[in-house]
Amino acid sequence: MKTTETPAPLPAESGAPITKTDVRPPAPPKEKKEGTVLNVFSHGVLVIWAFMVVMPLLWAVMTSFKDDRSIFSSPWSLPDSLHFDNWSRAWTQANMSDYFLNTVLVVGGSLIGTLVLGSMAAYVLARFDFPGNRFIYYLFIGGMSFPIMLALVPLFYVVNNMGLLNTIHGLILVYIAYSLPFTVFFLTAFFRTLPTSIAEAAFVDGASHSRTFFQIMLPMAKPGLISVGIFNFLGQWNQYMLPTVLNTDPDKRVLTQGLVQLAVSQGYKGDWSGLFAGLVMAMLPVLAAYIIFQRQVVQGLTAGALK
Repeated sequence: MKTTETPAPLPAESGAPITKTDVRPPAPPKEKKEGTVLNVFSHGVLVIWAFMVVMPLLWAVMTSFKDDRSIFSSPWSLPDSLHFDNWSRAWTQANMSDYFLNTVLVVGGSLIGTLVLGSMAAYVLARFDFPGNRFIYYLFIGGMSFPIMLALVPLFYVVNNMGLLNTIHGLILVYIAYSLPFTVFFLTAFFRTLPTSIAEAAFVDGASHSRTFFQIMLPMAKPGLISVGIFNFLGQWNQYMLPTVLNTDPDKRVLTQGLVQLAVSQGYKGDWSGLFAGLVMAMLPVLAAYIIFQRQVVQGLTAGALK
């Protein structure tokens, strides 16, 4: 039987026995930082983009508290005193209060209608298989690529023939039709990521389709509803072309029409401080909505990817 001989340890140079401290492990290789240049470049681009977005907003807010002389003499300096009369003048004399109320009514009604109808259509398209399912889905997607410019003239005659021209509810219906394609496209993908076991358990317990949708599936889709609601709110609040064509009544103008009218009228009078105050009034609700719901927007956008 052959045995394996253990090699004798090498003698130390100085004659002393070899200890564990004398045997040093090899040095680990230096880790290379991959993507350092790319990270620095991407962060630099983000910083520049944030500066380009934030600075005009801050400058507009700062200018809204200046008087007309300071706006032209020192446009980049801080206001010497806060002129709140600019805001009161724009709110009352420029009829920004009426424009703001009309915009809240139109956007609020259209946003509720868009989310209710869009979520119902998206749930059916995502959960049920029936003849024509894909055709209807791609029809909604095709509505996203249809330019609104081509529909302005026929849309004007359709709304006029229905007796809805220059009305708040007529503009609400047009906003809903304008926002439905994107809403259905977004929520259909979101409803497909939700688990079906909960809905099946509700059916077993005797719940109807409508009860299952409104009490179970719709609350589960809250992140997606908030995300698509924010996008629709931004688009509808800043909409200018549709109300200009379909809403020519001066008493029923929305904020975008009011700002244009304010720019034209105040431009001849030289009331630039009132114009900037009205601009900030129209801008603040959009910023507030995004700041409040920014976390829900990110959750809604990443829910499908994390599923």
